[in-house]
Amino acid sequence: MKIISLHTTQASLIKKAQKQNRDAQKQLFEMYSPKMLGVCRQYVKDLHHAEDLMLSGFLKVFTNIKSFKNEGSFEGWIRRIMVNTCITYLRKRNVIQYTDEDYVFSELSTESLENTSVEDIQSLIDQLPEGYKMVFNLYAIEGYKHSEIAKKLNISESTSKSQLFKARKWLQTNYIKLNEVSHGGK
Repeated sequence: MKIISLHTTQASLIKKAQKQNRDAQKQLFEMYSPKMLGVCRQYVKDLHHAEDLMLSGFLKVFTNIKSFKNEGSFEGWIRRIMVNTCITYLRKRNVIQYTDEDYVFSELSTESLENTSVEDIQSLIDQLPEGYKMVFNLYAIEGYKHSEIAKKLNISESTSKSQLFKARKWLQTNYIKLNEVSHGGK
């Protein structure tokens, strides 16, 4: 039995997809669409809109696949396209607002997130004000630096930092409230 490495197979699929091979494009789509749907879902609450954005993102991937130069990860390249697609969508809908509102923050106890479901965490992130959510996702999930976020969102670095700080505090406070409700407290 011959073993073919994933990288070699992926590189071959990318080359074929760059030549407009529909089977290769389909295989790449099937390989990456579950993860990319998760990426889109981080930015957009509604699953149907997230699916539409993922499909739009893949259209951009296959339209621009010839520009992928095998420098860095192909998955990272696709992910960047998905994030940019979501940001563009949210900008067009004018839902990104950066707020200076001050929330009353509670201190987070040393309780861990181990007993919290992924759905509960995603629900908390979904409830963030859009500006907080956008900066939080770009920083905490995508790994962008504040200078990169500032350029991408056309805001100042200090706005990026303050939105992240407020997002974290908002999440902490609402995580505490979630635990109090689920554990029969207050």
